[in-house]
Order: sequence, then structure tokens, then C-alpha cells
Amino acid sequence: MNKTDLRQVVHPRDEITETMQRIYRYRMTTTSGGNLSIRDDDGDIWISPARIDKGNLTRNDIVRVRADGTSDGPHRPSSEFPFHKAIYDARLDVRAIVHAHPVALVAFSICRQFPNTRLFHQAHFMCGNVGFAPYALPGSDQLGRQIASTFMDGNDSVILENHGVVVAGDSLSHAFQRFEAFEFAAKTLIKGRHLGEIQYLSDSRLRQAQRRQVHMKPFQAGTASPDERELRAQLRDFLRRGCRQRLLISTEGSFSARVSDDEFLITPSQRDRESIDIDDFVLIRGNEAQAGKEPSRATRAHQAIYREHPEIEAIVFAHPVNATAFSITDSFFDSRTIPESYVFLRDVQRVPYGIQYGVDGQIAKYVSSHSPAAILENDGVLVVGNSVLETFDRLEVLEATAEAVINARTLGDVASMSDDVIEQLRIAFGLG
Repeated sequence: MNKTDLRQVVHPRDEITETMQRIYRYRMTTTSGGNLSIRDDDGDIWISPARIDKGNLTRNDIVRVRADGTSDGPHRPSSEFPFHKAIYDARLDVRAIVHAHPVALVAFSICRQFPNTRLFHQAHFMCGNVGFAPYALPGSDQLGRQIASTFMDGNDSVILENHGVVVAGDSLSHAFQRFEAFEFAAKTLIKGRHLGEIQYLSDSRLRQAQRRQVHMKPFQAGTASPDERELRAQLRDFLRRGCRQRLLISTEGSFSARVSDDEFLITPSQRDRESIDIDDFVLIRGNEAQAGKEPSRATRAHQAIYREHPEIEAIVFAHPVNATAFSITDSFFDSRTIPESYVFLRDVQRVPYGIQYGVDGQIAKYVSSHSPAAILENDGVLVVGNSVLETFDRLEVLEATAEAVINARTLGDVASMSDDVIEQLRIAFGLG
């Protein structure tokens, strides 16, 4: 379903309520902070109310402000309504706005900076042009004028000096994804600065990622077997868990599971990861893709790994913040920290930028059952396993290890386990 169809089916009250619940669940706003709005085809603006608990917002709390200035609803519209209206007046293409105070973007706002989104291709293109609006009193007409002026300059994601962030989109789902990607980039930058110098992507490297396409002949899939249905359910459940644990974000990452020797299921392209359901996964059979569905642009990389390593049963490309911080610096990821980290991850490989985008299958040389995790330069991480559960477990351990190492660096030198200790672990746990 495209964004236009979604606006026709889902009521603005429900879109705002569900999106605010998600933002609050992800801890990207507080009980009292932030506001969302949608402009409908009649020019009416639907907006979250003032002084209502964001954690318990209901559809009946949402306020409609008509084009003539009158409003419907049991509450007053958000005190920030003036800048929402000012943005809509300045940009006719904007249909939805997200304003909140997520901690990483607030950190940039109080340092009078904004994050460079050239860390990852998807974040850069998703966030659009990034701007900065000078401080003005919250709720004031002056603030509205200053923010609107920044949007009129062609910006889509705007840091508010000593305040937070405002992001606009052509639908609320678009604005949310833009907002989420912006905060993700900001968090990763902050974490990366604990590790070393940040590596940004050039124009040519950004284009390299965007040019990826998957051309596969369609085939009509028959009735799914019980095993396939079970794998679809597992992938759905772990995708949702991954999004809620912030191991994945809605616009990044792919997850797959092997069905048979030459068949696997994979996430669809350009879909919100948390909203993917059982029937949305795409069955790949040889060089054919299930008819009527668009597989992930990472399909060829998954396929190469399955063909090279028949023991691998599941694969995930993901962007957990702490592990991804290693991908944007040249800092070495050391898994020899605690026994669990080494046993689950072994020695983690580093993949040069763009290897996973190629059609030559070179990515398969960087992972195996004996080397199940890799850091992808400026593109997150890659993890494999002999089941969906094991793969997700390893992803969790990878992120937990990365966070522990980053935290440890603020305390002192990291003490890695010795070669003798590693050899004991290899023998004790039968590691190849």
C-alpha cells in the first residue's frame, strides 16, 4: 500500500496516536514533550493536544484545527501549533510534521550544531536537507516564522537551537521515518566520537549504494508449507523485537531465513520493518522472486552467503547504534572482552565499503559459521547463524559488546582476554 492509499484508509486521529505511541515506546520523547500533526486534503490540521500524557494518548484526544481557525476536540491544540501552521503555509508539499526532543538531537541543538548524515546512504537520503533554526520562545509566532523560513530554504529536517528537532514529510509515516533516521545518525555520531575519527561518505559512494537494484524473474508461489509458515512467523516476531530494542530501525536492515537448499525468505524492499507481517516476506527461489512482491535490495548478498555456506540458515543486516559506531570509524572491534562475546561472535571481520552491494558474491567471504559477525564500513553490521533465534541472539550480543567497549573507553584502557584464555574457550566450547 502506498502512502497516498494509507492516508485514505487510516484516520488522522489513529495515525497520530499510533505514531506517538511508537515514538514514546522508542524513548524518543517524554510524557509531556513533542507533538505531531497531519494536514488533510481539506486543509484542516490534525494535531496532538497540549498537556496530555503522551504515553496514554488516545484517538479521542487528537484535535482538528480547521482552515478557518476553529477547532474540534476535548483539549486545546498543542502550544506549538503556530509553527506547525507556519510550516504548512510555507511548504505546500508538506503533509505531516514531527516535533520532539530525542536525546541525541537535543545534544546537537544545545551545542548549536546539526549532524552530518553522510554516515550511511539510507540516512542521508531519508533525512533530506538538514537545517538549523535559531532560538525563539516556544509557542511564539517568532519561532514559527524562524522555523518556516528554514523549511522555505528547502530543508526537511531542522534542528531547533536549545530546543529539539522538527521534521516534515509527505505523510506521517514518511515524517516519522525521517525523524527516526535523523536521531539514529545523531546517536551513531556521538558514539563514534568516543572511538575515533568519523568517516563520511563521498558523493560517489552515496550513489553506489543508491544504484542497487534487484532484477529477478517472478514466479507464482504455491501454498506455503508448515515449515515456511513457521519461518515467516519467526522473522516477523524478531523483526518487531529488533525494532523495539533499537537493533534495527524502520528504514534500514534486512532479515532472511533459508527454506531449502535454493530457497529463502527475505524482508521486502522499502517497507517499515516493524510493520512487516507474515505474508509480506518474499520467497526467493533460485534467481526468481515471489510474484507481486519486491525483495530487499540486499537479496543478492543474502543469496551469495547461502550458496557459499550451506550450514547458514539465517542472515541479518542491521544497524544497532553502538556496533554501527564502529562502522563509521576505523576503530577495531574486539570481541575478546568477556567469554560470551567471544563464544558467540569469534573474531569479528571488517568489510570494506560497498562489498555487500556487488553482484560478484564477495560478501560471502567475510562470514561463515566460524566467523559469524562482521562490521560493514559505513553500513552497520552483518550477522549469520544456524537459526533465526541464534542469528538474533548474536546480533544482541554484538550490540551489547559494542556498548560495553564504548563505555569502558571512558573509564580506562580495555583489557582484552589473553590468547591462553581464548584457547581455553575454544577447547571448552568446541569452537572451530
